[in-house]
Amino acid sequence: MDMLWNGWGDPAKAAPLPETVTGLLHDLLGVEPRSTPALGLEDIRPPAPTAAPAALRALAAAVGEEHVRTDTASRIRHTRGKSTPDLLRLRAGDVTDVPQAVVLPAGHDEVLAVLRACARHGLAVVPFGGGTSVVGGLAPQRSAFVSLDLRRMNRLLDLDPLSRTAVLQPGLRAPEAEALLAAEGFTLGHFPQSFEWATIGGFAAARSSGQASAGYGRFDEMVLALTLATPEGTLTTGRAPRSAAGPDLRQLILGSEGAFGVITSVTVRIRPQPEVRVHEGWRFASFLQGAAALRRLAQDGPRPTVLRLSDETETLVGLAQPDAIGADAAQGGAGCLAIAGYEGTAEDTAHRRERAAGVLAGCGGTPAGTAPGERWAHGRYSAPYLRDALLDAGAFAETLETAAFWSRIPGLYTAVRTALTDTLTRAGTPPLVMCHISHVYENGASLYFTVVSAQGEDPVAHWTPAKHAANEAVLAAGGTISHHHGVGTDHRDWYVREAGPLGVSALRAVKRRLDPEGLLNPGVLLPTD
Repeated sequence: MDMLWNGWGDPAKAAPLPETVTGLLHDLLGVEPRSTPALGLEDIRPPAPTAAPAALRALAAAVGEEHVRTDTASRIRHTRGKSTPDLLRLRAGDVTDVPQAVVLPAGHDEVLAVLRACARHGLAVVPFGGGTSVVGGLAPQRSAFVSLDLRRMNRLLDLDPLSRTAVLQPGLRAPEAEALLAAEGFTLGHFPQSFEWATIGGFAAARSSGQASAGYGRFDEMVLALTLATPEGTLTTGRAPRSAAGPDLRQLILGSEGAFGVITSVTVRIRPQPEVRVHEGWRFASFLQGAAALRRLAQDGPRPTVLRLSDETETLVGLAQPDAIGADAAQGGAGCLAIAGYEGTAEDTAHRRERAAGVLAGCGGTPAGTAPGERWAHGRYSAPYLRDALLDAGAFAETLETAAFWSRIPGLYTAVRTALTDTLTRAGTPPLVMCHISHVYENGASLYFTVVSAQGEDPVAHWTPAKHAANEAVLAAGGTISHHHGVGTDHRDWYVREAGPLGVSALRAVKRRLDPEGLLNPGVLLPTD
């Protein structure tokens, strides 16, 4: 099944906002209902393909004629990703950057053949997994490009129970990967908010981080080997769990966002299915107090599998539990809600919960029982649907994230909130800015911001200065421009500053060697020459 073309996920799961919420949005933020009817897919007329017939024949020779699609619906569904500006432009009928064709290879050799054909005919290539990018990762700076949809490459190629490794193809969606592994008694343990639609290749290409990262680690920590198809041939990495044989080329591919090649297989670490999973809530008087408690667990243990903390505003609104949005604020109580989740054997889970409870209580936390935690777990994939409902109601809603060392977290939190609030208020659309700590490490944590405001007359133009101001605040406060969403085109100019001139030159040299014609996702990650 395809994802909703102008929104997130399964159309059957979309639901309007409760009237209490729409009324609150109007009273607090001045949100007004949309005045223009929504466009249907059939109402949009993209530019006709301009690719030469010879180019389309070469693509058909590579993958089979039935796997080269040039119909309007397929091309629109592969236009851009799922950021709020992406969706607003689609909803307005703007598909000026639609791909020439959608190409569906079945394996590594067919990917190589597609790349060779595109090189001969001057077509750029944008790898497409689940289409869930929210940073412009599917918006190349090239008008003549094809979307390389990897959905046919969706198999579990190998499973080694002794080494606890699995080889997965890149187009395998996360739920299907989990089901295949569960049938053998294992789990990957990677559950980002995009879990229902994102793919294994996308996780690797964007350095994804799942909600259970405190226990299982980030996706880049799970990857043991990779195969990359490039216009210049095949690159394989990873012969052992660890090696001192030179720099680790896996790290060059992880996070490369399709700019260096197309990931065609990923070897990952897997773990046994847990006996039990339990989530619980804790309340803290303030965000800084809760952050100090999370730091204690991250540094000294015992570390839960899931550990996150919503600030006062996010807790009050109910976004800490997405399916509770609009509930009576008094129902949740004051302060900040933290979620701690535990997975493993029954004995180990009970022991870690008991020890962690002592730490959290000692840091000023008050136990809220399992109800808040289980409600969060039940609704943790609901936020993107909520974003769509907000857009439908006339509100603007977008997210951004960053990370920093613990000592910089307070300043980073304040700087980004201030940048967003000041910029949008000056634009006449004062926002509601919410934040949570979504991932913790011994040395630092990530901050995930959600922004809601009125759309204004031109919502994309109204958001762009605010996003730029937030990006500037991130760098000035010592944060990284992205913790897990990636660079894409939205963060590229700030990533260049974060990496520095010499670092960017080194990456350009890699791209020139692997992709000398600059055909792979041009303008994503690195500026075009």
